[in-house]
Amino acid sequence: MARLYADEGFPRQVSRLLKGLGHDVLTVQEAGQGNKRIPDETVLAFAISQSRAVLTVNRGDFIRLHKQNSDHIGIIVCTEDTDRHGLANRVHQTILEAGTLAGKLIRVNRPNL
Repeated sequence: MARLYADEGFPRQVSRLLKGLGHDVLTVQEAGQGNKRIPDETVLAFAISQSRAVLTVNRGDFIRLHKQNSDHIGIIVCTEDTDRHGLANRVHQTILEAGTLAGKLIRVNRPNL
């Protein structure tokens, strides 16, 4: 399964659900970086140093970072979704289908209802 780093805005419940699905998820809070307003560039650099792909709902900034430099372990940008179980399952399925995450920007969108 994937090694992931969930940024400050990523829903903690989804991180827990992904752990239950077998992923190794480290949250910003668990890394001791919660509530510190860490710049996105620093979040990505830390994820790279830990060989983890970033999980975020901060789509615009991380898409920009990917366009600037795709030399990373992976970035998964998600649309905000109050269906936490659905989001976790979509992230999980997307990771399984993607194979390797390295250098990829992966978009996980909320389904249209």
